[in-house]
Amino acid sequence: MPSIPTFWLLLGSVLAYGVFYYAQGLRSNVAAARRSGLPYVIAPVSPFNLWWQIPHKLLTPAIRLLPKVWWEDWLDILQPDWSFRLLRKPWDRFGDTFLIVSPYHILLSTCDADVIHQVTSRREAFPKPTAHYGLLAVFGRNMLCTEGAEWKMHRKGVSSSFNEKNAAFIFGESIKQAQGMIAYWMGGRSSDSNIAGDSTKSAAQAQRDGQPALVRNEQASSPTIETLEHDTMTLALNIITHVGFGLRLLWPGQSMPDDVDARTRLYGDHEPSPGHSMTFAESLAQVLEGLLLHLLLPARLLKVLPFKKTRSAWEARWNYEKYMEELLRDKIEDAQSQDGEKEQSGMDIMGQMVRAKYGKQNQKKDGEGSPLSDSDILGNSFIVLVAGHETTANTIHFALIELARNPTAQHAVQADVDRILGRDSDPLTWEYEKHVNALMASNIATSMNEVLRLTPSVVDIPKEAGGKGQSIVLHGQRHILPAGTDITLNSIGAHRNPRYWPTKPGKDGAASDLDEFVPERWYRPSLKTKGATASDEDEEDFGGFKGPDTSAQLYRPLPGSFIPFSEGARSCIGRRIAQVEMVAALAVLFQQYSVELAVDAWASDEEVDRMGPDERRVVYEKARKAAAETVRQATSLLTLKLHGELKVPIRLVRRGRERFCGLE
Repeated sequence: MPSIPTFWLLLGSVLAYGVFYYAQGLRSNVAAARRSGLPYVIAPVSPFNLWWQIPHKLLTPAIRLLPKVWWEDWLDILQPDWSFRLLRKPWDRFGDTFLIVSPYHILLSTCDADVIHQVTSRREAFPKPTAHYGLLAVFGRNMLCTEGAEWKMHRKGVSSSFNEKNAAFIFGESIKQAQGMIAYWMGGRSSDSNIAGDSTKSAAQAQRDGQPALVRNEQASSPTIETLEHDTMTLALNIITHVGFGLRLLWPGQSMPDDVDARTRLYGDHEPSPGHSMTFAESLAQVLEGLLLHLLLPARLLKVLPFKKTRSAWEARWNYEKYMEELLRDKIEDAQSQDGEKEQSGMDIMGQMVRAKYGKQNQKKDGEGSPLSDSDILGNSFIVLVAGHETTANTIHFALIELARNPTAQHAVQADVDRILGRDSDPLTWEYEKHVNALMASNIATSMNEVLRLTPSVVDIPKEAGGKGQSIVLHGQRHILPAGTDITLNSIGAHRNPRYWPTKPGKDGAASDLDEFVPERWYRPSLKTKGATASDEDEEDFGGFKGPDTSAQLYRPLPGSFIPFSEGARSCIGRRIAQVEMVAALAVLFQQYSVELAVDAWASDEEVDRMGPDERRVVYEKARKAAAETVRQATSLLTLKLHGELKVPIRLVRRGRERFCGLE
């Protein structure tokens, strides 16, 4: 049949062209890598290639069956989160800055502080690859998915809310929400309750499902907490909702004060508002929990797909968008009324953006205020929620695990809480101006910093070489990066790079303690190493906190060596707010309580009661090792965290009633 030879001829031509294009692209990129003078690794695909990312778990074992010489250079560094899995091994082999070269892509990966600082300091030369962030505009354009003049507009529109006055508001709200979480834990919740089996449920939903009320409980410890990751997410979400919208969300069993305004009561109620099938808190929590579905699938498709998960996601999104539209209209009415002219009484990023656009005092001669559109306001409000809730929750989550694993460090935290705030003081009387600087220089802050060093929420910060190509200086030599080269600033590698951190010999014969949780590291003398070579090109004020990421009384990392909030003009606008939130919440918790790892997998409460100190040490060591192994399984979707069924159970124990943490 004549059509068959024609078909095969066409297919052969297409395949031949594909092979030629593949080989030509690889040859061209290898030549560019050689011209750069940087070390490089040749790989068959880019780590960012979806045809690799999606099936890599199936392909990797098959590839390892091939002769090792074929894949040993590139297979490991194509795996997601390879730096968290392999730590220093790839860097020791290829250097702290190297290229991954594939037929259609060149990627520079670096954990060199000097290179990182050069890239973050030259915003115009090394912009954020906004094409990778387009999905995050699902609820409106925002400062995360834009660059250039548009980014400046968004950043300035949001930045006015991030100041010390509002940091004080967050300090107070974090205290209240931390008290709510403690009361929730100590109120008798069961480890096998509905909320423990369904991590997508919000605190409000748990209340409607019959979760125990919040009462003052003098019991020695909480039941085993199986949902630490979920509960710290709720804590951070409740706080960031106050930051973003000026609203207050409640823990199960709490009720609104009688004097609260009608709007706060409406949005913070445990029952859905009229016209909604979910409460505001439920819709918000479930949209964030299923964010990848919302980023990848349009709302219409979520609605019609015959899966419970997608339909639930659509319901949450529908409720969330409707709540947001109603809230936006309410805030516009406030801004245009006489009430909108009054001084803001609490932090409200959305309200601030609305007042800048619609407030009478902000109107220009042409009758227009801020250039942000209503869609931009909604988009930036959503990004503040995303960026400000999961990252903070992750840090508090990992901090509680690490402090439970390291009782000596936990005792140091408690000693500083007693010294700075008093063992018997009422947290509601704590004052931001009086206490925050001392807290930021205390063992609470060193524990927070150490968790941010070991498990930063963002493993790879993306940039790209703009223009016609850009240069970097490495060890005194200039290297040219081809235009369009993708760049990842690797926080895991930088945070564990022995060139930049004071170290001591590690446990179990390790050469250093850089892979260990050592909060006292932040009291060691700063290194006398040459600083970064690049200077900032852009001196324009983009708003936000301008101080350093660590207290002047603690170890001061070199620029580029500590980047949990990134660095430069595009660093996290809310980093000061996040730090205040974390130290306040931890201070409340450790004033009256300790955290211990649950040992239910190895011994019952009755068996522990009969144990002597040596036996308890043995069983607790098993829990410590299991917790460490679980944390090492953290993976990145949007942020580095424990996903799926991974969890580290803990117990909250009144100080002086510890079963394990007093055995040192």
